[in-house]
Amino acid sequence: MADALELDALWEDFHRVVNMTSAELADWLRVRDSGELTEPLPDDAGPPLGQHVLAILQKRRTDLTEDDLRAMRKVVATVTSQTDLENEPESEDTRLRHRLMTVGHDPLKP
Repeated sequence: MADALELDALWEDFHRVVNMTSAELADWLRVRDSGELTEPLPDDAGPPLGQHVLAILQKRRTDLTEDDLRAMRKVVATVTSQTDLENEPESEDTRLRHRLMTVGHDPLKP
């Protein structure tokens, strides 16, 4: 398991880049997976990483597993590599926005 300082930094970074609430993310994952013919069960909507982010948002820091930490690192790396968190534009790139929202980051959210 990560040491306390590393865990604190990762927790802060994760919650900085994941700017959607668990309810917003759950709603988005359901909307994203809805289709004309079939829809998954609400608890199964969205890709595995999006579901993992949702689970992490509902945990306390002390309950995190090594798998959670790997997912958190992946989300932080993904969001920071695809955005400028200090100066996010009002993006016209809908696909990028939707991809980021799947891991809990809405670039248009203040």
